[in-house]
Amino acid sequence: MRILVTGGAGFIGSEYVRMLLNAPGSFPADPHLEPTAVTVLDKLTYSGNLQNLAPVRDDPRLRFVRGDICDPALVDEVVAGHDVIVHFAAESHVDRSIAGAAPFVTTNVLGTQTLLDAALRHGTHRFVHVSTDEVYGSIDEGSWTETWPLSPNSPYSASKASSDLLALAYHRTHGMNVVITRCSNNYGPYQYPEKVIPLFVTNLLDGATVPLYGDGGNTRDWLHVHDHCIGIALALQKGRAGEVYHIGGGTELTNKELTARLLEACDAGWDRVVPVADRKGHDRRYSLDITKTRNELGYTPSIDLDHGLAQTMQWYRDNRAWWEPLKAGAKLGITA
Repeated sequence: MRILVTGGAGFIGSEYVRMLLNAPGSFPADPHLEPTAVTVLDKLTYSGNLQNLAPVRDDPRLRFVRGDICDPALVDEVVAGHDVIVHFAAESHVDRSIAGAAPFVTTNVLGTQTLLDAALRHGTHRFVHVSTDEVYGSIDEGSWTETWPLSPNSPYSASKASSDLLALAYHRTHGMNVVITRCSNNYGPYQYPEKVIPLFVTNLLDGATVPLYGDGGNTRDWLHVHDHCIGIALALQKGRAGEVYHIGGGTELTNKELTARLLEACDAGWDRVVPVADRKGHDRRYSLDITKTRNELGYTPSIDLDHGLAQTMQWYRDNRAWWEPLKAGAKLGITA
């Protein structure tokens, strides 16, 4: 199987690539995945990092191409000869989308359309489009099923909802073998430190304060990045064309509850927390129903939050050389 991974130098995409290639020290790969070749296409924007692929850089099956998914000529050249596309590449930081939506529309919508067109021309066997629970908006009670109406509230989530609809349209119009996955909040090693967990952990390790939005009552379901990638692998192998599958972690926490766990793990007190004004249009709660994914694909999250957080925090303690340069001089917000 020849697999093209867009955004494969980013947080989630690089975990998927390391899993595919059985990186030393990584979580075990799915034994059914035996790629003969893996191509990573990544623009290497601020959140893409070749160091994320260092554990597998000497694998002869890996090829890296630096480029933009919005470049039709390059995408056409790269897509040719691949059996599968797993599409991670996206602008994903909500606060950045509020400050300026144009890059999100360009990359997430037009970039996805460019990939779909190339996949259609070359007869790609399967196109896995990686999306987010944020496309549904906010839910007060219960959990979203895959048939829930989309109601995005941020420019980021609106651009992802648009790309989801494009992917489904290519399936319905052209018969393309498209599968969509929607995940809850990811955490784990190699996550760029503008996201809430790595931002809080690295700030606390440095003796700095951490910002907490509003009343801290916004609720998220937390999913270890490796469980997410296992879910994507299952969707690739077993998912039905034209279907959406939810990949969740099974542990909901308010931001205040998450902050308490991180403070305790870093032996820090609430004096290190600085309340900040709430984000515009801040979704109150996300919750995915994973029944369909469990029943059809056999997916169950395997990394509980306590173990996953401990492992993640130790990784940031041990890998200052990775994250300190990223934070130096950067003005980082918070996403949750």
